[in-house]
Amino acid sequence: MGGFKHLVVVKFKEDVVVEEILKGMEKLVSEVDAVKSFEWGQDIESQEMLRQGYTHAFLMTFEKKEDYTAFTSHPSHIEFSATFVTAIDKFVVLDFPSVLAKSPA
Repeated sequence: MGGFKHLVVVKFKEDVVVEEILKGMEKLVSEVDAVKSFEWGQDIESQEMLRQGYTHAFLMTFEKKEDYTAFTSHPSHIEFSATFVTAIDKFVVLDFPSVLAKSPA
């Protein structure tokens, strides 16, 4: 698919209802046309030593970097980010142009 990717890997705080955060994130991406695709998952296989406490990953795809930049200043993103940041214990963010090495079948 290529494009520009926004990858967020998080460890939620102990008292957080993750399902509520997921609903909020799904609502966010449905409100912003610049988001071309959104995927998320919860780690179920990695050893704790390798995962370092991180439990969930979120991946958004944009057509180009400028669309990602527009997303970061969208009012819905700003509002959701205020809630999201209070729910996470630690996180890693990577924003990058992707290189398609193998097309989906």
